[in-house]
Amino acid sequence: MVLQIWVAYLLDLIFGDPTIIPHPVVIIGKTIDKAEAILRRWVSPVLGDKRAGFLLTLFIVGGTYGITELVLWAARSLHPFLVAPVQVFLIFSCLSVKTLYKVARQVFDELVSKNMPKAREMVGWLVGRDTQNMDEAEVTRAAVESVAENFVDGILSPLFYAFLGGAPLALAYKAINTLDSMVGYKNEKYINFGWVSAKLDDLANYIPARISGYLLIAVAFLTRRNAKKAFYIMHRDAASHPSPNGGIPESVISGALGIRLGGFNVYGGEKYFRAYMGDPLYPLEPRKILEALEMIIIGSFLALVIGSAVYFLMEQIIHTFAKGNLL
Repeated sequence: MVLQIWVAYLLDLIFGDPTIIPHPVVIIGKTIDKAEAILRRWVSPVLGDKRAGFLLTLFIVGGTYGITELVLWAARSLHPFLVAPVQVFLIFSCLSVKTLYKVARQVFDELVSKNMPKAREMVGWLVGRDTQNMDEAEVTRAAVESVAENFVDGILSPLFYAFLGGAPLALAYKAINTLDSMVGYKNEKYINFGWVSAKLDDLANYIPARISGYLLIAVAFLTRRNAKKAFYIMHRDAASHPSPNGGIPESVISGALGIRLGGFNVYGGEKYFRAYMGDPLYPLEPRKILEALEMIIIGSFLALVIGSAVYFLMEQIIHTFAKGNLL
């Protein structure tokens, strides 16, 4: 399993999201769209939006896990050697290291080139807020915040669940995360329908988010950034973030880079304030995007190393315990 996860990670670094073959996460997204339409038409009027949303979550997450297990069983039935490459591809499809790097790097390149319209367009691929009137500092902040949050959603959590349960659990996590990104909004349309999906996403990311904080503090130390400040800011500011998980990687990166994240964001023409993360020791210059990317890439590699070590250690403990019971 560990070798398969490493190969999947390296494939993602090389190729990014697959485009020439059906992407499992894209299929999950299209299924969510169709299932939502059916449930809103036939179930919501009878059971209410919250129960309909619960059924959507149960169907998508349970179905993803079950179908993935079925695919692996079919591969094993055809030939045992097929299981490893199929599992590698499925785990590879859950990771977003190169895609995140590529988009955030494009934002940086456009900012350096002073092409603000294109920079605003590119950062709009990363965030859900309105970007058309952002200045350079706001685009930089949005990109850094997205890089920090996606370290958990797109890299660390999929790796965490892959180590725990292989491709089935990693894809079940991606189903939860995709549900949250599609129906987990707190607006009038989704406040009830997406409630279960949003809460399940918070739960699924709870442990990986907390691991991410200490991983990124370690990265700050290894890269000679301000690890002490990162630790302090995490404990001071993370809890003020509207997400129970998102504030952890954001606060650590803000502390390590000496910048202040958070502030006013615009959604649908309405301005909303989000709690500040960190202290403005340095300006929000485009190079901070590259520094944040460096931290999450080193962090992802560190997560692989630590995850592999823990996996082998647990295997050894289980083996020793089982052997002791047999004796």
